[in-house]
Amino acid sequence: MAKHCKEAINMVSSSSSSSSLHPPPPVPKELYALNRSKLIGSLRQHLSSSNRPLKGFVLLQGGEEQNRYCTDHTELFRQESYFAYLFGVKEPGFYGAIDISTGKAILFAPKLPAEYAVWLGEIKSLPHFKEMYMVNMVCYTDEIVEVLHSHHGGSEKPVLFLLHGQNTDSNNFSKPAEFKEMEKFETDLSVLHPILTECRTIKSDAELSLIQYANDISSEAHVGVMRRTRAGMKEYQLESMFLHHTYMYGGCRHCSYTCICATGGNSSVLHYGHAAAPNDRTFEDGDMALLDMGAEYNFYGSDITCSFPVNGKFTSDQKLIYNAVLKAHDDVISTMKPGVNWVDMHKLAEKTILESLKDGGILIGDVHEMMTERIGAVFMPHGLGHLLGIDTHDPGGYPKEIERPKEPGLKSLRTARDLREGMVITVEPGCYFIDALLAPAMENSSTSKFFNHKEIARFKSFGGVRIESDLYVTSNGADNLTNCPRQTWEIEAVMSGAPWPLEKNAADSK
Repeated sequence: MAKHCKEAINMVSSSSSSSSLHPPPPVPKELYALNRSKLIGSLRQHLSSSNRPLKGFVLLQGGEEQNRYCTDHTELFRQESYFAYLFGVKEPGFYGAIDISTGKAILFAPKLPAEYAVWLGEIKSLPHFKEMYMVNMVCYTDEIVEVLHSHHGGSEKPVLFLLHGQNTDSNNFSKPAEFKEMEKFETDLSVLHPILTECRTIKSDAELSLIQYANDISSEAHVGVMRRTRAGMKEYQLESMFLHHTYMYGGCRHCSYTCICATGGNSSVLHYGHAAAPNDRTFEDGDMALLDMGAEYNFYGSDITCSFPVNGKFTSDQKLIYNAVLKAHDDVISTMKPGVNWVDMHKLAEKTILESLKDGGILIGDVHEMMTERIGAVFMPHGLGHLLGIDTHDPGGYPKEIERPKEPGLKSLRTARDLREGMVITVEPGCYFIDALLAPAMENSSTSKFFNHKEIARFKSFGGVRIESDLYVTSNGADNLTNCPRQTWEIEAVMSGAPWPLEKNAADSK
Protein backbone atom coordinates (compact mmCIF):
# COMPACT_ATOMS: atom_id res chain seq x y z
CA MET A 1 0.00 0.00 0.00
CA ALA A 2 2.87 2.37 0.83
CA LYS A 3 4.14 2.03 -2.73
CA HIS A 4 0.76 3.07 -4.20
CA CYS A 5 0.43 5.99 -1.75
CA LYS A 6 3.88 7.25 -2.72
CA GLU A 7 3.12 6.79 -6.42
CA ALA A 8 -0.12 8.78 -6.10
CA ILE A 9 1.63 11.60 -4.23
CA ASN A 10 4.34 11.76 -6.88
CA MET A 11 1.70 11.87 -9.63
CA VAL A 12 -0.13 14.75 -7.99
CA SER A 13 3.11 16.62 -7.38
CA SER A 14 4.29 16.15 -10.95
CA SER A 15 0.94 17.35 -12.25
CA SER A 16 1.83 20.87 -11.18
CA SER A 17 4.37 21.07 -13.99
CA SER A 18 1.69 20.47 -16.63
CA SER A 19 -1.25 22.20 -14.93
CA SER A 20 -1.62 25.93 -14.77
CA LEU A 21 -3.36 28.15 -12.30
CA HIS A 22 -6.77 29.28 -13.47
CA PRO A 23 -7.31 32.83 -12.33
CA PRO A 24 -10.86 32.54 -10.99
CA PRO A 25 -13.24 34.70 -13.02
CA PRO A 26 -14.16 38.02 -11.44
CA VAL A 27 -17.57 37.95 -9.83
CA PRO A 28 -19.69 40.75 -11.32
CA LYS A 29 -20.61 43.13 -8.52
CA GLU A 30 -23.96 43.56 -10.22
CA LEU A 31 -24.83 39.86 -9.80
CA TYR A 32 -26.55 40.20 -6.44
CA ALA A 33 -28.15 43.52 -7.31
CA LEU A 34 -29.69 41.77 -10.33
CA ASN A 35 -30.93 38.95 -8.10
CA ARG A 36 -32.51 41.47 -5.72
CA SER A 37 -34.12 43.32 -8.60
CA LYS A 38 -35.60 40.08 -9.94
CA LEU A 39 -37.04 39.28 -6.51
CA ILE A 40 -38.54 42.73 -5.96
CA GLY A 41 -40.15 42.67 -9.41
CA SER A 42 -41.78 39.29 -8.69
CA LEU A 43 -42.79 40.32 -5.18
CA ARG A 44 -44.41 43.57 -6.34
CA GLN A 45 -46.33 41.66 -9.00
CA HIS A 46 -47.63 39.24 -6.37
CA LEU A 47 -48.62 42.00 -3.96
CA SER A 48 -50.39 43.95 -6.71
CA SER A 49 -52.39 40.91 -7.79
CA SER A 50 -53.34 40.33 -4.15
CA ASN A 51 -54.43 43.98 -3.72
CA ARG A 52 -51.79 44.52 -1.06
CA PRO A 53 -49.72 47.71 -0.73
CA LEU A 54 -46.22 47.73 -2.24
CA LYS A 55 -44.65 48.46 1.12
CA GLY A 56 -42.54 46.69 3.70
CA PHE A 57 -39.19 44.99 3.74
CA VAL A 58 -37.75 41.67 2.73
CA LEU A 59 -35.58 40.71 5.70
CA LEU A 60 -33.15 37.80 5.73
CA GLN A 61 -30.75 36.68 8.42
CA GLY A 62 -27.40 35.39 7.21
CA GLY A 63 -25.64 32.36 8.57
CA GLU A 64 -23.77 32.15 11.87
CA GLU A 65 -20.38 30.60 12.53
CA GLN A 66 -20.55 27.23 14.26
CA ASN A 67 -18.07 25.69 16.66
CA ARG A 68 -17.38 21.98 16.73
CA TYR A 69 -19.60 20.86 19.60
CA CYS A 70 -18.35 22.41 22.88
CA THR A 71 -14.87 23.28 21.60
CA ASP A 72 -13.42 26.58 20.39
CA HIS A 73 -12.70 25.08 16.96
CA THR A 74 -14.67 27.15 14.43
CA GLU A 75 -15.84 25.24 11.38
CA LEU A 76 -15.12 26.87 8.01
CA PHE A 77 -18.09 29.17 7.40
CA ARG A 78 -20.24 29.00 4.30
CA GLN A 79 -23.06 31.50 3.88
CA GLU A 80 -26.74 30.48 4.01
CA SER A 81 -27.80 30.02 0.40
CA TYR A 82 -30.77 32.38 0.13
CA PHE A 83 -28.74 35.12 1.79
CA ALA A 84 -25.83 34.41 -0.55
CA TYR A 85 -28.19 34.66 -3.54
CA LEU A 86 -29.43 38.13 -2.61
CA PHE A 87 -26.37 39.71 -1.03
CA GLY A 88 -23.24 37.65 -1.81
CA VAL A 89 -21.92 38.26 1.71
CA LYS A 90 -19.12 35.86 2.67
CA GLU A 91 -18.92 36.85 6.34
CA PRO A 92 -21.12 35.49 9.15
CA GLY A 93 -23.48 37.40 11.41
CA PHE A 94 -25.12 39.72 8.85
CA TYR A 95 -28.73 40.66 8.17
CA GLY A 96 -30.01 42.03 4.88
CA ALA A 97 -33.12 44.07 4.06
CA ILE A 98 -34.69 45.23 0.80
CA ASP A 99 -37.22 48.06 0.78
CA ILE A 100 -40.09 46.85 -1.42
CA SER A 101 -41.25 50.37 -2.30
CA THR A 102 -37.83 51.61 -3.48
CA GLY A 103 -35.80 48.45 -4.13
CA LYS A 104 -33.00 49.82 -1.94
CA ALA A 105 -30.85 47.26 -0.13
CA ILE A 106 -29.52 47.63 3.40
CA LEU A 107 -26.95 45.37 5.03
CA PHE A 108 -26.59 45.10 8.79
CA ALA A 109 -23.11 44.06 9.90
CA PRO A 110 -22.18 42.67 13.33
CA LYS A 111 -20.34 45.12 15.57
CA LEU A 112 -17.07 43.30 16.23
CA PRO A 113 -15.09 43.67 19.48
CA ALA A 114 -11.69 45.37 19.40
CA GLU A 115 -9.84 42.10 20.09
CA TYR A 116 -11.11 40.74 16.76
CA ALA A 117 -8.33 42.73 15.10
CA VAL A 118 -5.70 40.95 17.22
CA TRP A 119 -6.80 37.39 16.45
CA LEU A 120 -8.74 37.52 13.20
CA GLY A 121 -7.53 40.55 11.29
CA GLU A 122 -8.71 43.98 10.24
CA ILE A 123 -12.18 45.09 11.27
CA LYS A 124 -13.72 46.26 8.01
CA SER A 125 -15.56 49.58 7.92
CA LEU A 126 -19.20 49.97 6.95
CA PRO A 127 -18.24 51.83 3.74
CA HIS A 128 -16.07 48.83 2.83
CA PHE A 129 -19.10 46.52 2.90
CA LYS A 130 -21.23 49.06 1.04
CA GLU A 131 -18.77 49.09 -1.85
CA MET A 132 -17.98 45.37 -1.66
CA TYR A 133 -21.60 44.23 -1.89
CA MET A 134 -23.13 47.11 -3.90
CA VAL A 135 -25.89 47.95 -1.44
CA ASN A 136 -27.41 51.35 -0.69
CA MET A 137 -26.60 51.43 2.99
CA VAL A 138 -24.73 49.48 5.68
CA CYS A 139 -25.51 49.78 9.39
CA TYR A 140 -24.87 47.66 12.46
CA THR A 141 -27.16 44.84 13.53
CA ASP A 142 -28.17 46.67 16.71
CA GLU A 143 -29.69 49.40 14.50
CA ILE A 144 -32.17 47.19 12.60
CA VAL A 145 -35.30 48.46 14.35
CA GLU A 146 -34.35 52.14 14.16
CA VAL A 147 -33.20 52.05 10.53
CA LEU A 148 -36.19 50.12 9.16
CA HIS A 149 -38.68 52.31 11.02
CA SER A 150 -37.05 55.48 9.76
CA HIS A 151 -37.09 54.20 6.18
CA HIS A 152 -40.69 53.12 6.48
CA GLY A 153 -42.19 56.33 7.84
CA GLY A 154 -45.84 56.48 8.83
CA SER A 155 -47.47 55.45 12.09
CA GLU A 156 -48.35 51.81 11.33
CA LYS A 157 -45.95 48.97 11.94
CA PRO A 158 -43.73 48.11 8.95
CA VAL A 159 -44.30 44.67 7.43
CA LEU A 160 -41.34 42.30 7.33
CA PHE A 161 -41.47 39.54 4.72
CA LEU A 162 -39.49 36.73 6.34
CA LEU A 163 -38.11 33.55 4.81
CA HIS A 164 -40.06 30.53 5.94
CA GLY A 165 -40.82 27.49 3.81
CA GLN A 166 -39.97 23.86 3.26
CA ASN A 167 -37.11 22.62 1.13
CA THR A 168 -38.64 19.76 -0.87
CA ASP A 169 -35.31 17.91 -1.09
CA SER A 170 -34.47 17.85 2.62
CA ASN A 171 -37.95 18.50 4.08
CA ASN A 172 -36.24 21.04 6.37
CA PHE A 173 -37.59 24.55 6.80
CA SER A 174 -35.82 27.84 6.18
CA LYS A 175 -35.12 29.81 9.31
CA PRO A 176 -36.91 33.19 9.43
CA ALA A 177 -34.90 36.16 10.70
CA GLU A 178 -34.98 36.86 14.42
CA PHE A 179 -33.81 39.91 16.35
CA LYS A 180 -34.70 41.90 19.46
CA GLU A 181 -37.91 43.96 19.44
CA MET A 182 -39.51 42.12 16.54
CA GLU A 183 -42.85 42.97 18.14
CA LYS A 184 -42.44 46.45 16.65
CA PHE A 185 -43.11 44.97 13.19
CA GLU A 186 -45.83 43.03 11.42
CA THR A 187 -44.44 39.81 9.95
CA ASP A 188 -45.43 37.74 6.92
CA LEU A 189 -44.12 34.17 6.79
CA SER A 190 -45.97 32.90 3.72
CA VAL A 191 -45.23 35.17 0.76
CA LEU A 192 -41.44 35.37 0.41
CA HIS A 193 -40.25 31.77 0.28
CA PRO A 194 -42.07 30.50 -2.86
CA ILE A 195 -41.32 33.70 -4.79
CA LEU A 196 -37.63 33.80 -3.87
CA THR A 197 -37.28 30.08 -4.55
CA GLU A 198 -38.80 30.49 -8.00
CA CYS A 199 -36.36 33.34 -8.73
CA ARG A 200 -33.48 30.96 -8.04
CA THR A 201 -34.68 28.40 -10.61
CA ILE A 202 -33.84 30.62 -13.61
CA LYS A 203 -30.18 31.56 -13.95
CA SER A 204 -28.86 34.86 -15.25
CA ASP A 205 -25.83 35.05 -17.55
CA ALA A 206 -23.73 36.15 -14.57
CA GLU A 207 -24.81 33.13 -12.53
CA LEU A 208 -24.25 30.84 -15.49
CA SER A 209 -20.65 32.04 -15.88
CA LEU A 210 -19.88 30.97 -12.29
CA ILE A 211 -21.56 27.57 -12.74
CA GLN A 212 -19.62 27.12 -15.99
CA TYR A 213 -16.35 27.90 -14.22
CA ALA A 214 -17.13 25.38 -11.46
CA ASN A 215 -17.86 22.84 -14.22
CA ASP A 216 -14.66 23.66 -16.11
CA ILE A 217 -12.34 23.18 -13.14
CA SER A 218 -14.27 20.14 -11.91
CA SER A 219 -14.21 18.51 -15.36
CA GLU A 220 -10.47 19.09 -15.54
CA ALA A 221 -10.02 17.61 -12.06
CA HIS A 222 -12.07 14.52 -12.97
CA VAL A 223 -9.85 13.95 -16.00
CA GLY A 224 -6.75 14.33 -13.84
CA VAL A 225 -8.03 11.78 -11.33
CA MET A 226 -9.04 9.38 -14.09
CA ARG A 227 -5.57 9.61 -15.60
CA ARG A 228 -3.81 8.92 -12.29
CA THR A 229 -5.99 6.07 -11.05
CA ARG A 230 -4.18 2.76 -10.51
CA ALA A 231 -5.40 -0.54 -9.06
CA GLY A 232 -4.25 -0.95 -5.47
CA MET A 233 -4.91 2.64 -4.43
CA LYS A 234 -7.39 3.82 -1.80
CA GLU A 235 -10.66 5.49 -2.74
CA TYR A 236 -9.78 8.50 -0.60
CA GLN A 237 -6.69 9.10 -2.72
CA LEU A 238 -8.99 9.82 -5.66
CA GLU A 239 -10.99 12.23 -3.51
CA SER A 240 -7.79 13.90 -2.36
CA MET A 241 -6.53 14.40 -5.91
CA PHE A 242 -9.82 16.00 -6.93
CA LEU A 243 -9.89 18.37 -3.96
CA HIS A 244 -6.26 19.30 -4.50
CA HIS A 245 -6.79 20.15 -8.15
CA THR A 246 -9.91 22.26 -7.74
CA TYR A 247 -8.40 24.25 -4.87
CA MET A 248 -4.79 24.45 -6.07
CA TYR A 249 -5.57 25.28 -9.70
CA GLY A 250 -9.09 26.67 -9.47
CA GLY A 251 -9.29 28.56 -6.19
CA CYS A 252 -12.32 26.51 -5.07
CA ARG A 253 -12.11 26.22 -1.29
CA HIS A 254 -15.51 24.58 -0.96
CA CYS A 255 -16.94 21.45 -2.55
CA SER A 256 -20.58 21.39 -3.61
CA TYR A 257 -21.13 18.22 -1.55
CA THR A 258 -19.22 15.36 0.06
CA CYS A 259 -17.26 13.48 -2.61
CA ILE A 260 -18.48 10.01 -3.58
CA CYS A 261 -15.47 7.87 -4.54
CA ALA A 262 -16.93 4.40 -4.90
CA THR A 263 -15.26 1.35 -6.42
CA GLY A 264 -16.34 -2.25 -6.89
CA GLY A 265 -19.50 -3.08 -4.99
CA ASN A 266 -19.44 0.30 -3.26
CA SER A 267 -20.56 1.95 -6.49
CA SER A 268 -24.06 0.55 -5.92
CA VAL A 269 -24.29 2.58 -2.68
CA LEU A 270 -25.97 5.72 -3.99
CA HIS A 271 -24.69 8.16 -1.34
CA TYR A 272 -21.41 6.44 -0.54
CA GLY A 273 -18.64 8.57 1.00
CA HIS A 274 -20.36 9.55 4.26
CA ALA A 275 -18.72 9.10 7.67
CA ALA A 276 -19.86 5.48 7.99
CA ALA A 277 -18.60 4.62 4.47
CA PRO A 278 -15.67 7.02 4.13
CA ASN A 279 -14.11 6.36 0.70
CA ASP A 280 -11.57 4.02 2.29
CA ARG A 281 -11.63 0.80 0.24
CA THR A 282 -8.51 -0.45 -1.53
CA PHE A 283 -9.70 -1.05 -5.07
CA GLU A 284 -8.55 -3.91 -7.26
CA ASP A 285 -7.72 -4.61 -10.86
CA GLY A 286 -11.01 -5.24 -12.68
CA ASP A 287 -13.10 -2.89 -10.53
CA MET A 288 -15.22 -0.07 -11.86
CA ALA A 289 -14.97 3.34 -10.20
CA LEU A 290 -17.89 5.73 -9.80
CA LEU A 291 -16.68 9.21 -8.86
CA ASP A 292 -19.33 11.83 -8.06
CA MET A 293 -17.52 15.10 -7.23
CA GLY A 294 -18.08 18.78 -7.89
CA ALA A 295 -16.35 22.01 -6.89
CA GLU A 296 -18.07 25.18 -5.73
CA TYR A 297 -16.94 28.66 -6.73
CA ASN A 298 -18.30 31.80 -5.07
CA PHE A 299 -21.34 29.83 -3.80
CA TYR A 300 -22.21 28.37 -7.23
CA GLY A 301 -21.60 24.68 -7.73
CA SER A 302 -21.14 21.79 -10.11
CA ASP A 303 -22.16 18.14 -9.87
CA ILE A 304 -20.33 15.67 -12.11
CA THR A 305 -20.07 11.88 -12.12
CA CYS A 306 -17.61 9.81 -14.12
CA SER A 307 -17.52 6.01 -14.19
CA PHE A 308 -14.54 4.07 -15.54
CA PRO A 309 -12.50 0.87 -15.05
CA VAL A 310 -9.65 1.45 -12.58
CA ASN A 311 -7.19 -0.39 -14.86
CA GLY A 312 -8.10 1.75 -17.87
CA LYS A 313 -9.68 -1.01 -20.00
CA PHE A 314 -13.37 -1.88 -20.17
CA THR A 315 -14.41 -5.54 -20.05
CA SER A 316 -17.36 -6.59 -22.21
CA ASP A 317 -19.67 -6.59 -19.16
CA GLN A 318 -18.45 -3.16 -18.09
CA LYS A 319 -19.03 -1.84 -21.61
CA LEU A 320 -22.54 -3.28 -21.67
CA ILE A 321 -23.64 -1.50 -18.50
CA TYR A 322 -21.66 1.67 -19.18
CA ASN A 323 -23.02 2.08 -22.72
CA ALA A 324 -26.57 1.47 -21.50
CA VAL A 325 -26.21 4.41 -19.12
CA LEU A 326 -24.38 6.56 -21.66
CA LYS A 327 -27.13 6.05 -24.25
CA ALA A 328 -29.74 7.09 -21.67
CA HIS A 329 -27.63 10.15 -20.79
CA ASP A 330 -27.27 11.16 -24.44
CA ASP A 331 -30.90 10.42 -25.38
CA VAL A 332 -32.18 12.66 -22.59
CA ILE A 333 -29.82 15.52 -23.46
CA SER A 334 -30.79 15.39 -27.13
CA THR A 335 -34.50 15.53 -26.19
CA MET A 336 -34.33 18.32 -23.62
CA LYS A 337 -35.87 21.70 -24.42
CA PRO A 338 -38.32 24.13 -22.80
CA GLY A 339 -41.72 22.56 -22.17
CA VAL A 340 -40.44 18.99 -21.87
CA ASN A 341 -41.58 17.34 -18.64
CA TRP A 342 -38.86 15.95 -16.37
CA VAL A 343 -40.87 12.86 -15.42
CA ASP A 344 -40.98 11.98 -19.12
CA MET A 345 -37.19 12.43 -19.32
CA HIS A 346 -36.75 10.04 -16.39
CA LYS A 347 -38.96 7.47 -18.10
CA LEU A 348 -36.98 7.89 -21.32
CA ALA A 349 -33.77 7.14 -19.43
CA GLU A 350 -35.34 4.09 -17.79
CA LYS A 351 -36.67 2.76 -21.09
CA THR A 352 -33.30 3.21 -22.80
CA ILE A 353 -31.48 1.34 -20.04
CA LEU A 354 -34.03 -1.49 -19.98
CA GLU A 355 -33.76 -1.91 -23.75
CA SER A 356 -29.97 -2.12 -23.49
CA LEU A 357 -30.17 -4.66 -20.68
CA LYS A 358 -32.59 -6.72 -22.75
CA ASP A 359 -30.27 -6.54 -25.77
CA GLY A 360 -27.44 -7.68 -23.48
CA GLY A 361 -29.39 -10.73 -22.31
CA ILE A 362 -29.82 -9.56 -18.72
CA LEU A 363 -33.56 -8.93 -19.06
CA ILE A 364 -36.24 -10.85 -20.94
CA GLY A 365 -39.64 -9.85 -22.25
CA ASP A 366 -41.52 -6.75 -23.30
CA VAL A 367 -39.94 -3.44 -22.28
CA HIS A 368 -43.32 -1.69 -22.09
CA GLU A 369 -44.48 -4.30 -19.58
CA MET A 370 -41.26 -3.76 -17.64
CA MET A 371 -42.01 -0.04 -17.52
CA THR A 372 -45.52 -0.74 -16.23
CA GLU A 373 -44.12 -3.00 -13.51
CA ARG A 374 -41.51 -0.34 -12.65
CA ILE A 375 -38.51 -2.60 -13.35
CA GLY A 376 -36.56 0.54 -14.21
CA ALA A 377 -36.62 1.52 -10.55
CA VAL A 378 -34.87 -1.75 -9.64
CA PHE A 379 -31.82 -0.66 -11.63
CA MET A 380 -32.17 3.13 -11.17
CA PRO A 381 -33.91 3.85 -7.86
CA HIS A 382 -32.91 7.53 -7.80
CA GLY A 383 -34.28 10.38 -9.89
CA LEU A 384 -32.76 11.37 -13.22
CA GLY A 385 -31.46 14.72 -12.01
CA HIS A 386 -32.05 17.89 -10.04
CA LEU A 387 -31.87 21.65 -10.28
CA LEU A 388 -28.37 23.01 -9.67
CA GLY A 389 -27.09 26.43 -8.62
CA ILE A 390 -26.08 27.83 -5.26
CA ASP A 391 -27.02 24.46 -3.79
CA THR A 392 -26.23 21.09 -5.33
CA HIS A 393 -29.91 20.27 -4.98
CA ASP A 394 -31.16 23.76 -5.75
CA PRO A 395 -34.67 24.48 -4.44
CA GLY A 396 -37.76 24.86 -6.56
CA GLY A 397 -38.23 21.26 -7.64
CA TYR A 398 -41.78 21.06 -6.33
CA PRO A 399 -43.75 24.31 -6.27
CA LYS A 400 -47.06 24.01 -4.46
CA GLU A 401 -49.01 23.27 -7.66
CA ILE A 402 -46.84 20.29 -8.70
CA GLU A 403 -47.45 16.91 -7.11
CA ARG A 404 -44.65 14.44 -6.42
CA PRO A 405 -45.09 11.09 -8.22
CA LYS A 406 -45.69 8.09 -5.97
CA GLU A 407 -44.39 5.16 -8.04
CA PRO A 408 -41.05 3.46 -7.31
CA GLY A 409 -38.16 5.41 -8.82
CA LEU A 410 -40.39 8.29 -9.86
CA LYS A 411 -41.05 9.22 -6.23
CA SER A 412 -37.32 9.87 -5.87
CA LEU A 413 -37.37 12.55 -8.57
CA ARG A 414 -36.25 15.89 -7.13
CA THR A 415 -38.48 17.71 -9.59
CA ALA A 416 -41.48 16.87 -11.77
CA ARG A 417 -41.54 20.22 -13.53
CA ASP A 418 -41.59 21.15 -17.18
CA LEU A 419 -38.21 22.49 -18.27
CA ARG A 420 -37.88 26.25 -18.71
CA GLU A 421 -35.25 28.26 -20.52
CA GLY A 422 -32.60 29.36 -18.04
CA MET A 423 -32.80 26.33 -15.75
CA VAL A 424 -29.63 24.42 -14.89
CA ILE A 425 -30.34 20.76 -14.21
CA THR A 426 -28.25 17.62 -13.89
CA VAL A 427 -28.71 14.59 -16.12
CA GLU A 428 -27.50 11.56 -14.18
CA PRO A 429 -28.90 8.20 -15.23
CA GLY A 430 -27.47 5.14 -13.53
CA CYS A 431 -27.64 1.37 -13.56
CA TYR A 432 -26.88 -0.47 -10.32
CA PHE A 433 -26.99 -4.04 -9.08
CA ILE A 434 -28.37 -3.59 -5.57
CA ASP A 435 -29.22 -6.83 -3.78
CA ALA A 436 -31.85 -5.13 -1.60
CA LEU A 437 -33.81 -4.26 -4.76
CA LEU A 438 -32.93 -7.12 -7.09
CA ALA A 439 -33.72 -10.00 -4.74
CA PRO A 440 -37.37 -9.03 -4.04
CA ALA A 441 -38.00 -8.22 -7.72
CA MET A 442 -36.54 -11.54 -8.85
CA GLU A 443 -38.65 -13.42 -6.32
CA ASN A 444 -41.89 -11.56 -7.00
CA SER A 445 -44.32 -13.58 -9.11
CA SER A 446 -45.27 -10.63 -11.33
CA THR A 447 -41.72 -9.40 -12.02
CA SER A 448 -39.50 -12.50 -11.80
CA LYS A 449 -40.19 -13.36 -15.47
CA PHE A 450 -38.28 -10.29 -16.70
CA PHE A 451 -34.94 -11.37 -15.25
CA ASN A 452 -32.41 -13.72 -16.78
CA HIS A 453 -31.39 -15.13 -13.41
CA LYS A 454 -28.29 -16.89 -14.70
CA GLU A 455 -26.91 -13.80 -16.46
CA ILE A 456 -27.63 -11.46 -13.54
CA ALA A 457 -25.71 -13.71 -11.16
CA ARG A 458 -22.38 -12.65 -12.64
CA PHE A 459 -23.16 -8.99 -11.86
CA LYS A 460 -23.69 -9.64 -8.15
CA SER A 461 -20.61 -7.69 -7.06
CA PHE A 462 -20.48 -5.39 -10.10
CA GLY A 463 -21.70 -2.29 -8.26
CA GLY A 464 -23.04 0.31 -10.63
CA VAL A 465 -22.47 2.98 -13.25
CA ARG A 466 -23.62 6.59 -13.17
CA ILE A 467 -22.86 9.33 -15.71
CA GLU A 468 -23.74 12.88 -14.70
CA SER A 469 -23.48 16.16 -16.57
CA ASP A 470 -24.83 19.65 -15.84
CA LEU A 471 -27.15 21.08 -18.50
CA TYR A 472 -28.31 24.63 -19.18
CA VAL A 473 -31.74 24.75 -20.83
CA THR A 474 -31.68 27.06 -23.86
CA SER A 475 -34.51 28.40 -26.03
CA ASN A 476 -34.53 25.29 -28.23
CA GLY A 477 -32.46 22.63 -26.47
CA ALA A 478 -29.78 22.34 -23.80
CA ASP A 479 -26.07 23.13 -23.52
CA ASN A 480 -23.80 20.69 -21.72
CA LEU A 481 -21.63 22.63 -19.25
CA THR A 482 -19.56 19.53 -18.39
CA ASN A 483 -16.54 18.44 -20.43
CA CYS A 484 -15.37 14.95 -19.48
CA PRO A 485 -14.52 11.87 -21.56
CA ARG A 486 -17.74 9.90 -22.02
CA GLN A 487 -17.28 7.35 -24.82
CA THR A 488 -15.49 4.18 -23.69
CA TRP A 489 -12.71 4.72 -26.24
CA GLU A 490 -12.24 8.31 -25.03
CA ILE A 491 -11.88 7.12 -21.44
CA GLU A 492 -9.40 4.41 -22.41
CA ALA A 493 -7.38 6.91 -24.45
CA VAL A 494 -7.23 9.46 -21.63
CA MET A 495 -6.33 6.81 -19.06
CA SER A 496 -3.46 5.70 -21.27
CA GLY A 497 -2.09 9.24 -21.39
CA ALA A 498 -3.83 10.99 -24.30
CA PRO A 499 -4.54 14.71 -23.83
CA TRP A 500 -8.07 15.90 -23.19
CA PRO A 501 -9.86 17.08 -25.24
CA LEU A 502 -8.59 14.46 -27.66
CA GLU A 503 -6.69 15.74 -30.67
CA LYS A 504 -8.84 15.93 -33.78
CA ASN A 505 -7.06 13.19 -35.76
CA ALA A 506 -7.48 10.74 -32.85
CA ALA A 507 -11.20 11.53 -32.58
CA ASP A 508 -11.73 11.29 -36.35
CA SER A 509 -10.17 7.83 -36.46
CA LYS A 510 -12.97 6.41 -34.29
